[in-house]
Amino acid sequence: MSEYPPIADHGIVGDLQTAALVAADGTVDWWCTPRFDSPSVFASLLDSDRGGFCRLAADVGDDATVRQLYLPDTAVLMTRFMAPGGVGEVVDFMPPDPSSTPSARHRLIRVARVVRGSLPFELTCRPRFDYGRAPHGLTRTDDGSVLFRGPGTDLRLQATAPVELHPDGTDVSARFTLEAGQSAAVVLTSDSGGAGGADGPGGPADGGTPSLDGILADFRACTRFWLEWLRSCRYRGRWHEMVVRSAITLKLLTYAPTGAPIAAATMGLPEQVGGERNWDYRYTWVRDASLSVRALIDLGFAAEANAFRRWLRARLDAGGTESGEPLQIMYRVDGEPHLTEEVLDHLEGYRRSAPVRAGNAAADQIQLDIYGEAAYALAQAEDIGSVRGWSAFVRVIDWLADHWDRPDEGIWETRGGRQNFTYSRLMTWVAFDRAVKLATAHSRPGDVNRWTDARDTVLRQILDRGWSEKRRAFVQHFDTEVLDASLLLMPKVGFLTPTDPDWLTTLDAMDTELVSDSLVYRYDPAASPDGLRGSEGTFNLCSFLYVEALARAGRLHQARYAFSKMLTYANHVGLFAEEIGPSGEQLGNFPQAFTHLALIDAALALDEELDRVEGRAR
Repeated sequence: MSEYPPIADHGIVGDLQTAALVAADGTVDWWCTPRFDSPSVFASLLDSDRGGFCRLAADVGDDATVRQLYLPDTAVLMTRFMAPGGVGEVVDFMPPDPSSTPSARHRLIRVARVVRGSLPFELTCRPRFDYGRAPHGLTRTDDGSVLFRGPGTDLRLQATAPVELHPDGTDVSARFTLEAGQSAAVVLTSDSGGAGGADGPGGPADGGTPSLDGILADFRACTRFWLEWLRSCRYRGRWHEMVVRSAITLKLLTYAPTGAPIAAATMGLPEQVGGERNWDYRYTWVRDASLSVRALIDLGFAAEANAFRRWLRARLDAGGTESGEPLQIMYRVDGEPHLTEEVLDHLEGYRRSAPVRAGNAAADQIQLDIYGEAAYALAQAEDIGSVRGWSAFVRVIDWLADHWDRPDEGIWETRGGRQNFTYSRLMTWVAFDRAVKLATAHSRPGDVNRWTDARDTVLRQILDRGWSEKRRAFVQHFDTEVLDASLLLMPKVGFLTPTDPDWLTTLDAMDTELVSDSLVYRYDPAASPDGLRGSEGTFNLCSFLYVEALARAGRLHQARYAFSKMLTYANHVGLFAEEIGPSGEQLGNFPQAFTHLALIDAALALDEELDRVEGRAR
């Protein structure tokens, strides 16, 4: 299946409203615009024939050594081609748009340059609109640029000399040669407003030819944005490069107009090649985003943490969902709750991993843990919002006091039927616990006695029914002996201490059942059927949660070793997908925000515990 690059062979660029993946051979094989969750313009990652792509690379066949890297502390991606005739580079970036207003226009800028010798380059642009379902037209303009007209979105392709664009049906190609010191730029501008142009010095709205001076100004502005953004970062620990790359990745996956982070930039990438566990992750999960708040604050990115908390409060203020639940488990980045799932059966899927799904039916599931994660997020800062916002929070907690004791689908969104999941009970305990603490600390009105009784009842239920005396461990749900890695969050949320004897024996049991060479499975689907065929790899989120739990339990040598081994699974530019397969390959949607969040948390915990043991503070 050589037409499909490994999932790990990609970098990501973005402008804080949308993002594109660039494969290590210079191919943009994934780009949805104007938002992360919009239909794709390029999606050859999911169908090499029908999906569409834009490739800009040195045309030297197999004679080149190719390397990819980020410019340090930025989201500017460079692909280097080292061949007998010379050394060339393709630099990819998107000018950031951190404004609170959604934009209809987005630019992906690709700059080819030669730093030694002489190299030929080849450009091929084959957009396929609406996940490859919609035909498009092509118009050649007087200035030599090309306009691809799709349904609801136009794509303008502009280039500087010596690039000459040659239409081929409804696609475009070009061949050109650069000598040492020469550069050429290609600008792709998506326009969902109907104008078909691009503002800014690199792509004027009148469709004129972009200038290299204008492109250089865009490049400098982009690098300056990322360097200035990172000035807020307070991290000075041992794993600076990986933590910073993870922070940039989280920022790239956050929709600036609302402050809502998505789970991953992609949809449909398989948890098992050839299997059916292929989901759409381009949405905002209340759980994932809520658990990111503490890490963002600890790193120094309070503005991002507070932006999400405002988005979350708006969901609480909305007054409930069609199902009668106060919150839905996920939303679109603008807060829209409707995420209808459809199968794109015209796409063969990554390496024939079908079905390819757009939308996510799990949005309709009941997952009671989200109320605890929401409360956890709101409790992470002194500002708990307006009095009116507090009233909405109280309504949710009062509702939960009447509805917490019931089965649900659980954190992993299983499709095998509802259970009394221990993790869901754990997070309802968190919801009541944080509500009591917030009301007391800030003198806010609420039925504190009722919440306290509910909190204590949940705790007793977990101890009575979520604990297996046979396993000497907390288990996945009340009717099983199976373990679940989600419970690695137990000490983190304060349900018990990291050195509680019951927790240490749970950790030991997980070592035996879920851990494979420091990599952690979520659970055993053979022992606990989840309603889906096939298997999956180890879950990167859980592997980093395991590191944090080990560190807090005082098992520092084991924790540091596991962390170091996990970092070897990062791809060539420091990014992680959702899972690691049996041969060390990355699987699932890419890059996954939750994984990078957990990496940051693990690094912070390790630094803190190592500093404590070593008797010094950073």
